Amino acid sequence: MSDETWQRDEIESPCVQICVVHPETRLCTGCARSIDEIGRWSRMTPEERSRIMAELPDREPAPKTRRGGRKARMAR
Repeated sequence: MSDETWQRDEIESPCVQICVVHPETRLCTGCARSIDEIGRWSRMTPEERSRIMAELPDREPAPKTRRGGRKARMAR
């Protein structure tokens, strides 16, 4: 038996353990992946994972502006 440690040669998950899906964007606010991408991650090819990893920095998982508040209620 070899003393070498078995290692997987694949892209790690971008998960940061802040698993909250934003109701409007449907993206995880922690890693910016969609529910479908999260669910399929372990079955994706390395090419699919690489493509998604390249897209993540440009995704905005949650809107930067407020959705309402007093001003929105006053406009009704």
